[in-house]
Amino acid sequence: MFDTLPIWAIYGLTVLFTLASIELGYWLGKRWQRSAPGEKEGGVGALAGATLGLLAFLLAFTVSIALNRYDTRRQLVVSEANAIGTTYLRAGYLDEPHRQEVQDLLRTYANLRVAAVGLSDLTEVAAKSEEIHTALWTHAETLARAQPESEMIGLFIVSLNDLIDLHTIRATAVTTQLPSSLLVLLYVVTFLAMVLVGMQSSFGSRQNVLALVLLALVFAAVMLLVVDLNRSQEGVLNVSQQAMIDLQRQLQPPTP
Repeated sequence: MFDTLPIWAIYGLTVLFTLASIELGYWLGKRWQRSAPGEKEGGVGALAGATLGLLAFLLAFTVSIALNRYDTRRQLVVSEANAIGTTYLRAGYLDEPHRQEVQDLLRTYANLRVAAVGLSDLTEVAAKSEEIHTALWTHAETLARAQPESEMIGLFIVSLNDLIDLHTIRATAVTTQLPSSLLVLLYVVTFLAMVLVGMQSSFGSRQNVLALVLLALVFAAVMLLVVDLNRSQEGVLNVSQQAMIDLQRQLQPPTP
C-alpha cells in the first residue's frame, strides 16, 4: 500500500483510519460505562498520554530516517554531476578519436540521467547507463594499454571509476526505502493510541469533534511527509536535479 497507492489516497485513508480508531475507542468506552455504572476514568487518560508520547517518538524517529535518506539522494546528484563533469574535462586530454567519442558518450550519459527523473521504471535507464559504462571503459582499457605510463590517462580512469561507482550507489539509494514493518508499526501504535483517546473522550459529557478531527489531520500530515520523503521519483518533496541540469547545459557542444 505504501508503495503503490497515490500519496493523496494514503493521506485520506490515514485520516479515516485515525477517526475510525477514535470512534471505536469512544464506543468501547461507552459500552464499558454501561456495563459498569459509576466507573470512573481511572488511568485511561494517563495511558492515552503515554501512548501518544510513544507515537510522537516513533514519528520523530521515522521522519529523521526519511530526511537522512532524502539528503543522501540530494548529495548523490551533486556528486554524480561533479564526477561526470570531471571525467568530461579530463577526456579533453585524450588523443583522437578517443577524445571526441568519450565526450559524446558522457554528453549522452548526462542527458540520460536528466531524462530519468520522474520515471517509475528505471530498468531501461539502468541498462543504457551500463552500456555507456562499458563503452567508456573500453576506451580506457585501449588507452591504458597504448600509454601505460601516462599520468593523465590514469587520472581519467580514476574519474571514470568514480562515475561508475556513483551510478551503483545512486541506484541503490533510489530503490532503498523505509522498511514496511516500521510503517506498519506506526499504524499499529496509532490505532492503540487513538482507541485510548476515544475511550478517554467517552467519559466526558460530549466529544470535542473538532479537536479530534484536527488530531487526525495532523497525524495524517506527518505520515504524508514520511511517505513523500520515502518516494524518490514522485511526490512534492522531490530531490532537486539542478546540478545535473546545469551540467547538461555545460556539456552541450558550442553552436557554430
